[in-house]
Amino acid sequence: MIGAILGDMIGAPYEFDRGGKTKEFPLFRRDSQFTDDTVMTVAVAEALLDTKGQPDSAVRAALVRSMQRWGNRYPDAGYGGMFRRWLRERDPQPYGSFGNGSAMRVSAAGWLYGTLEDTRHAAALTAEVTHNHPEGIKGAEAAASAIFLARTGHGKAEIKAYIVREFGYDLSRTCDEIRPAYRHDESCQRTVPEAITAFLEGTGFEDAIRTAVSLGGDCDTLTCITGGMAEAFYGVPKDLADACRQRLPADMLAVLDRFQGAVRAAGD
Repeated sequence: MIGAILGDMIGAPYEFDRGGKTKEFPLFRRDSQFTDDTVMTVAVAEALLDTKGQPDSAVRAALVRSMQRWGNRYPDAGYGGMFRRWLRERDPQPYGSFGNGSAMRVSAAGWLYGTLEDTRHAAALTAEVTHNHPEGIKGAEAAASAIFLARTGHGKAEIKAYIVREFGYDLSRTCDEIRPAYRHDESCQRTVPEAITAFLEGTGFEDAIRTAVSLGGDCDTLTCITGGMAEAFYGVPKDLADACRQRLPADMLAVLDRFQGAVRAAGD
């Protein structure tokens, strides 16, 4: 989860191709701060922690409550128009989105469950409350599945094969092939495969982050998704984790600490 948050923070200043499509850039600048990606990652993590083992209806209700509460606590984090309206509704309903928001907020689901089946089911629930288009659900499931496989000791070749087989994403292109023509795109279809490719090509956590940012486009979200996978595969260097924590408010740190405690306890 902290890997996803770091991806959001590091990628945010370079969104809309402001990074020059290069891997050589300062990891942190004065304007490196969390966006809606982090707010919703925290909201989803809190809801899943609160409802683990409960019926789907309880999980969905908790997701809606948590996402609305956190979204309205941080109203200027950069939400899209449809989601911003959803945050204000008294009886919010899913609106058929296939946007990449379903995949950027799902990282906690990749850590909190003991089987791939349960991971995918939880990921689908986190998407369905807003992004109930099949592509929106697929994007969330694919991102969470990659995290689960990475943290449970599977190699990159296995992860790639699973994603291609189960979700049909084209992972045949290299980042060098993607980069020149890649532009801002907020769909799962044009964000999740690119984020996975950046993770697969990365040689470590930081290199995966830099590779994702170098693609450009909606790179705070793209790098958020990549960062969640890279954390599960490599871990996060302490200096980067410390830099992340310094940029988070106390209420988000409380959820992050609770989440990390739950993951450690499950590992024991």
